[in-house]
Amino acid sequence: MALSASDVPTMYTVLVNSLSADEAARRPAEAALAQCETRPGFCSCLLEIISARGLACREDVRLLATVYFKNSINRYWRHRRDSYGISNEEKDHLRKNLLLNMREENSQIALQLAVLISKIARLDYPKEWPELLSVLAQQLQSADVLASHRVFMVLFRTLKELSTKRLAVDQKNYAEITGHLFEYTWNLWKSDVQTILQNLSMLSQRNDIDSVFEQSNDLALICDRWLLCLMIVRLLIFSGYASDSRTAQEVWQVREVCPTVLTAIKSLLPYYDTFKDKHAKLCDFAKRACTKLMKVLVTLQGRHPYSFVHETVLSATVDFCLNMITNPEQTGTTFEEFLIQSMVLVKSVLECKEYRPSPMGRVINENEPLSLEQRKKNFAAVASDMLKVILSGDRVVLLCNILVRRYFIFTAKDLEEWSENPESFHHEQNLVQWTEKKRPCAEALFIVIFEKYRF
Repeated sequence: MALSASDVPTMYTVLVNSLSADEAARRPAEAALAQCETRPGFCSCLLEIISARGLACREDVRLLATVYFKNSINRYWRHRRDSYGISNEEKDHLRKNLLLNMREENSQIALQLAVLISKIARLDYPKEWPELLSVLAQQLQSADVLASHRVFMVLFRTLKELSTKRLAVDQKNYAEITGHLFEYTWNLWKSDVQTILQNLSMLSQRNDIDSVFEQSNDLALICDRWLLCLMIVRLLIFSGYASDSRTAQEVWQVREVCPTVLTAIKSLLPYYDTFKDKHAKLCDFAKRACTKLMKVLVTLQGRHPYSFVHETVLSATVDFCLNMITNPEQTGTTFEEFLIQSMVLVKSVLECKEYRPSPMGRVINENEPLSLEQRKKNFAAVASDMLKVILSGDRVVLLCNILVRRYFIFTAKDLEEWSENPESFHHEQNLVQWTEKKRPCAEALFIVIFEKYRF
């Protein structure tokens, strides 16, 4: 028998009981929910509870409703022989009402709603849910910062899910999505970074940072929205285009985005030290932001190495990373995560097979269109010339000395852990990924340099 709107109060009571510490109340409630989840209308009742904001509806109950809703999507959204499935009529109702309830103040519930929508989108977009992205695109432009933030949260989760689809038709759809969404998202990102830098500059000069920051809830949301925009931009460039290592076709967004990202890193880095002893949240934001920005550069270089070959991109980025590694104190880069990403990028560039020059030379001033292989050779030659200038012999020697003398050395804490429990210390060193700790990362970079440069 189908559940209806009249069953919502009963369902709410069952959810309340399922959260009870009293086992006598909790067990029957959990059993009742297990029976109800196969009945038509179950997800609609849950959505009514999720949408009911106010004092009359407990936040933990609404959150639990999103969890049950998410589990029901995994089990019953697709029609299978061994499950009842959700009817097409109920699916239509759920899709429409989910988009009407994205402006959720509770961050945990908002995240679960974003995951819910993304899971449905992976199954239904674009055939059964063609209007999804157009609705999201319209709501992105909301002047309400909270609403805009929640829409970007949904958009990021949705794009992340869609990027995992590998069929040719799905990848074509993703390329079209990139064409529609990139410009607005990128422009908002550039606008937000200016707003953030202005606010950080203002706050750095105040003595009452805590009170000003707490009163400005919009700033925290803008900072988080800015990071969501960054991850969306990365997804669109990464998944919206085939790797240029296969096509040798430049992805113009790489040359547009990377120099701006590098400039943002340089602008944000000083605020890590500025707020280190003043405000933990702002210090943590500067740290997270710089690390994520550098990860974007690493990701785009790996995906589109040829588009990375430009003075404002390859030369500037590698030069910046080398300065970070060799002289972190002068630049204020004392946190490990950022130094690791700087080493990862340099290692990735040095290992990149697309940057190895061809012994055949490159084609210049040819009237006929260049073949794929000729274009690749030209890119490789340009990249090789750039790296020779950036990584001169003296600079390579200096880099090796810094890696050995500064990053290979065990700290007092390392030696203490080694002395107290040698076996555990050994296993931990072996299990850790080289990209997770500074010393293994420095060792990996040193090996690449040692293999590439033999003086």
